[in-house]
Amino acid sequence: MKKLNIIIYVLAFLLIEIVHAQEVKFISKQEVIDKVHQNNATLKISEQSFKEAQADYRQTNAVLLPNIAVSHTGTVTTNPLMAIGSILNQEIISVADFDPNALNNPNEVRNFATKIEFQQPLINLDGLYQRKAAKNKMQAVALQTTRTKDYLEFEVEKAYMQLQLAYKATDVLEKALEAAVANKTLATNSFKQGYLQKADVLAVEVRVTEVQNQLQQAKSNVQNASNYLSFLMNDSSTAILQPSDSLAITTFSLEDTKTISEKRADIQAMQLASNAYKEMNKANQMAFLPRLNAFGSYELHDSKIFQGDANGYLIGAQLSWNIFEGSKRFGKAQKSKAAFEKSKLEYQQYVAKSNLEFNKSKRMLLDAENKLRLTKLALAQSKESLRIRTNRFKQGLEKTSDLLMAESQYAQKQLEYYQTIFEYNYTQAYLNFLTKE
Repeated sequence: MKKLNIIIYVLAFLLIEIVHAQEVKFISKQEVIDKVHQNNATLKISEQSFKEAQADYRQTNAVLLPNIAVSHTGTVTTNPLMAIGSILNQEIISVADFDPNALNNPNEVRNFATKIEFQQPLINLDGLYQRKAAKNKMQAVALQTTRTKDYLEFEVEKAYMQLQLAYKATDVLEKALEAAVANKTLATNSFKQGYLQKADVLAVEVRVTEVQNQLQQAKSNVQNASNYLSFLMNDSSTAILQPSDSLAITTFSLEDTKTISEKRADIQAMQLASNAYKEMNKANQMAFLPRLNAFGSYELHDSKIFQGDANGYLIGAQLSWNIFEGSKRFGKAQKSKAAFEKSKLEYQQYVAKSNLEFNKSKRMLLDAENKLRLTKLALAQSKESLRIRTNRFKQGLEKTSDLLMAESQYAQKQLEYYQTIFEYNYTQAYLNFLTKE
């Protein structure tokens, strides 16, 4: 009866585990990239930043296009000056209206005026340079959006490889656990037959526990890598992702260059940003010059609403020159020049740092190639050593401690080998990202 209850408990536990088990979903790297392009939040934010810069540039059309306004105003007045003016605008004035009593004490006069006004900039040099600065900024943000897309593709490469590596580690440790359990069974039988000490059996049990802990950590790494890929795709589902292909050595087509190309999107963006600061500095300098604007209006007047029996127009031009505003303009010009010089230094520093990172990555790739050869050789040696020691242990010719060491070393060399493949592929992907135009 007790055994039956235990079986029932075990079956109930397994049923609960099956119900709560997370869905495993196979996915390819290209599928991840496509979904990142469609749904990634960082990319969407970058696109909105471009639209914001584009809107700023469109606002500068005011430097070239006219400003047109329409209004309809109704007034009632007994003010002498306003009354005679309204009558004049309505074109209904008569000799009787010039009677001193009528001028000094006018009757109530109603006036409804429809007015169309325009202002047209003719010469506005500081506004033209501000427009150029806004255009440079818009183009810089567009290039930054392109670079953000490149970075996300690289991030997908890395995250996808991390997921592949996590699954490889899980496979290695599952096989190591199978071997450890088999050795535990063998050690237990040998102990019962008097061939091994109790300490040997305990050592094997400790090894089983160690591998179980490592396997649990590897499974957690699978979930972490899967969740990060889901985050990049802006996917809120709880499914565990599994790569459709396994971790393997990949060769990228890399150009043999000695320096970073200045045609790279982010470097071009920094250059355009520097140009924007340059144009703003020129705009602040041009603010010392006069401006020439045209203006005009067309008016309709009547004593009744939405009528217009009387009309007239006004056209003119204005040359304005704000000669002195305290020291405000001098300060703005000085500040914009400092910002421009700062942007040039930041551009030079960014290019130098990019070249530093590029040269460092090339050396990392060479180191990864050498490490790949060494870890592959070490893996083959540890595999053969484990095979020999396992056979000798079955025949009672090998110590338990030596077998456990060989088993541990073989699992460790497998993990090191796959980690090296990851580092080699990652370094190539990073170099490709650094040199992408």
